[in-house]
Amino acid sequence: MSHVTQQQIESTLQAALGPLQRLEVINESHLHAGHAGAGQGSHWRVRIIGACMQGRTRVAQHRLVYDALRDVIPQGIHALAIEASGPAPA
Repeated sequence: MSHVTQQQIESTLQAALGPLQRLEVINESHLHAGHAGAGQGSHWRVRIIGACMQGRTRVAQHRLVYDALRDVIPQGIHALAIEASGPAPA
């Protein structure tokens, strides 16, 4: 199994869901040391704000992210926490 990088996740999400108002990808693997499936680059948190999330349920927002990362996940993502929302009203 190869390792996934922050840049790989960011570029994949930007290409699939962009333009995004905010995208933050955080490697949280160090917080899971000793847990099953833990490894370098295996636990991630994604904070994403974009028009593509507007008006969608939480499940639909998560589906968008998982669908965008469908080719990246098998490369070593064990856990993915998603915080998604549409842009704040002007």
